[in-house]
Amino acid sequence: MATLSLKNIKKIYDGGVVAVQAFNLDIADKEFIVLVGPSGCGKSTTLRMIAGLEEISEGELYIDDKLVNEVEPKDRDIAMVFQSYALYPHMTVYENMAFSLKLKKVPKDEIDKRVKWAAEILDITQYLSRKPKALSGGQRQRVAIGRAIVREPKVFLMDEPLSNLDAKLRNQMRAEIIKLRQSVDTTFIYVTHDQTEAMTLGDRIVIMRDGWIMQIGTPQEVFDHPANVFVAGFIGMPQMNFFDGELVKNGSNYSLLVNGAKVALSERIQKGLAEKGVDSKKVIAGCRPEHMIMKPAGEDTMKATVDVSEMMGSEIHLHLSCFGKDVVVRIPSTELSAEHRGGMAYGTEIDISFPADLIHLFDPETEENLL
Repeated sequence: MATLSLKNIKKIYDGGVVAVQAFNLDIADKEFIVLVGPSGCGKSTTLRMIAGLEEISEGELYIDDKLVNEVEPKDRDIAMVFQSYALYPHMTVYENMAFSLKLKKVPKDEIDKRVKWAAEILDITQYLSRKPKALSGGQRQRVAIGRAIVREPKVFLMDEPLSNLDAKLRNQMRAEIIKLRQSVDTTFIYVTHDQTEAMTLGDRIVIMRDGWIMQIGTPQEVFDHPANVFVAGFIGMPQMNFFDGELVKNGSNYSLLVNGAKVALSERIQKGLAEKGVDSKKVIAGCRPEHMIMKPAGEDTMKATVDVSEMMGSEIHLHLSCFGKDVVVRIPSTELSAEHRGGMAYGTEIDISFPADLIHLFDPETEENLL
């Protein structure tokens, strides 16, 4: 169990390539933090600096208020699970899990107790006598996790541990990690490029891009209140729709113009814009596919044409062409007429609009959220 504090952490490689920029984060004891972002954003490099596998170029790393920049990886009391399982092929599952404890000269009965405890948590007791080659990918990953937790580390680091698994196994293992978290009292830092993993696992999510932190918040916070266009587009599946719009201030009231539609804004949004002193200006308007509305033509609607209709069972995903832009709308099948419940034909014209309180407004120059 440990707290961590990363203060202005920076990683500069030879040739002046900056992989991580001014990374600041305080992690509470037993917190589950997820670093998420596209490939090359610096998340794995950050994790490796915490582990001591990468040298910190600038800044300070504290574990339990102790500066550990110069502390060897073996002395940081950290366990790491990699994308590749990195199991010893000539050892049994039991021997793999016990190996680090044997090196530390932990008594045999204590090793046996810890290995069997971890195996029970991860449901791999029946595989303890097998070699890794006799196991599936999901089982091997459980062994790799088991090998880490028997050490009872202060901090548990996981670097894309599920990315080698197929979709069904990934879902299973995600549930296993959530259960594991309830059984193991330790601090978790988890790296992934998969936003579903980030949203379902993390107490807080750190969204990264090009070495910079874009936003830190709970899964609900980053979904409901994205700090900028990048976060808004990265979190949510399918991704948020973006439109070029114009914000018009008339006295103390605001309205939004998008492709000829005059969109009402909720009292909450109006108040937020007024408090920030926002004037009439060009904006990027964002709306999630599940929040877009299909309704009869009116002053607040835009014309759109169906390109692709995907029947997903409980809902339909419509890929639309709207004033030259691709727009995705998710509609529960219960809200559709009987003729459209199985999908909509290519070229069907419909009218779409925005809900007054679920519009996101961004500055086109800074791409920051105006609210």
